[in-house]
Amino acid sequence: MSSGKKRIAVIGSGASGLTAIKCCLDEGLEPVCFEVADNIGGLWRFNTNIKDGLGCVMKSTVINTSKEMMCYSDFPIPKEYPIFMHNRDVFAYFNQYADAFDLKKYIKFQTEVISVKKSDDFEKTGRWDVSYKDVNTGSTDIDVFDGVLICTGHHATKNEPKFSGLEEFKGKVLHTHDYRDFHGFEEKKVVIVGIGNSGGDAAVELSRICKQVYLSTRRGSWVINRIVDNGMPADMAISSRLAAKIFNTLPKSVVDSLFAKHLNKRFDHVAYSLKPDYGATSQHPMVNDELPNRIISGSIKIKTDIKRFTERGVEFLDGTIEDDIDIVVLATGYIFGFPFVEKSVIDVKDNRVELYKYMFPPELSHHTLAVIGCIQPLGAVMPISEMQCRLATRVFKGDVKLPSKGDMWEDIRNKQVAMMRRYVKSLRHTIQVDYAPFMDELAELNGNSVQLMELMKTDPKLGLTCFFGPCTPYQYRLFGPGKWDKARECIMTQWDRTLFPLKTRSIPPAKKSNTFFYIKLAFIFLFLAFILNQLDLL
Repeated sequence: MSSGKKRIAVIGSGASGLTAIKCCLDEGLEPVCFEVADNIGGLWRFNTNIKDGLGCVMKSTVINTSKEMMCYSDFPIPKEYPIFMHNRDVFAYFNQYADAFDLKKYIKFQTEVISVKKSDDFEKTGRWDVSYKDVNTGSTDIDVFDGVLICTGHHATKNEPKFSGLEEFKGKVLHTHDYRDFHGFEEKKVVIVGIGNSGGDAAVELSRICKQVYLSTRRGSWVINRIVDNGMPADMAISSRLAAKIFNTLPKSVVDSLFAKHLNKRFDHVAYSLKPDYGATSQHPMVNDELPNRIISGSIKIKTDIKRFTERGVEFLDGTIEDDIDIVVLATGYIFGFPFVEKSVIDVKDNRVELYKYMFPPELSHHTLAVIGCIQPLGAVMPISEMQCRLATRVFKGDVKLPSKGDMWEDIRNKQVAMMRRYVKSLRHTIQVDYAPFMDELAELNGNSVQLMELMKTDPKLGLTCFFGPCTPYQYRLFGPGKWDKARECIMTQWDRTLFPLKTRSIPPAKKSNTFFYIKLAFIFLFLAFILNQLDLL
């Protein structure tokens, strides 16, 4: 018997799908989640036998964002967990989240969505026909839903570029999608093609056991460390609202210069043959703590792009040749798409898709379908996916009305232009977003924006923390729909949870003078006054 609630199909139970289920429940909707695998976690569930079309991390993968920046906004990651978590900890956190809100009972495991099509009465009702298949029995079925949340991510279909002579190469060739760990690579000579995060991680890991690793790159890359001054997590140190406002106020050339100077303090990107011929903010950065150490030890050698393969070797564009190569690893990224959705609804070409806020097809007469997590943020994906789900479910309910079709297209075009001006043309740079500004865009639409001026008047300590401190997800639970009574407490204790796992040995606290504290406090208030009066940032 029908519950009378709107039924929402959620496709995928990874980082985006789990929060999609919860957001449906929060808004009184009835979710039905389709998951082709036999467990939750998506990309972050390590599996030795991953299938084509499904993403999976390497066995050694550690997440690039700190736990306070990546958590769901009303479910802090346990203080005992590492600041930067191994994939097994990320998977454990997802299970805790799912269990805490009883999400798994809404998931149909080992069920593949075959197609999502408009129902015959779509123009009247906005409903969708979802066809799906039991992967064990092969039996198919179809059901009708009032809304659809597509949470399949963008790390599934391998991008495997063609290289001259690769077919004649006698060694082994694989994509990082199929690389699980270092076993079988011992004492081999390996060429890794591509210098994104996966390529860097694989190169560092293999350099410890291989005879030699060559890392081939077309453009080079700026390399970011997970930690900055005083050993603090980089994303918490630089992701404040103040930093975001300054970044958007200063000329790009100035930001590039300052950022490059900071990165070169760690190691000279020219000396290490890594410096690209573009600014430090013109590419999605590589996050890698160990690459310069492996380069300086000689176990990784940086090479140019590949000209051609021979039967046993590689010739690079600079004319150098490396022979007796055993294995080639293609760290060349992914091509995303939604093959189960009609192209008239969503059409992806060269990783470019035209969606309002990277979510809503603007041409639909009823906005009852949304894509979740199809973004590449400078920051964590999970809080953005959650914010997208909070918005989408309220749009499905009718509590939020999207702008006109013309305004949505204008927003899409403006984002495309801004991306072209900022980033090097690449398949990697089609869905880039900046964490805090994009979260603010979504929150403004949803009605839960962070009201800084109000906080400065009613709770200045919290207001200053929100402005000068890291823009953690809890900030988006302070106001509006979904307000959470523990948000303030989580914000004020975020550094306590961050540093807790480091306290594994008792050290007597150093005696400190209060003088510096008062000087620092005075500086903060003076600087805030300057920002408010001169830049009008709030």
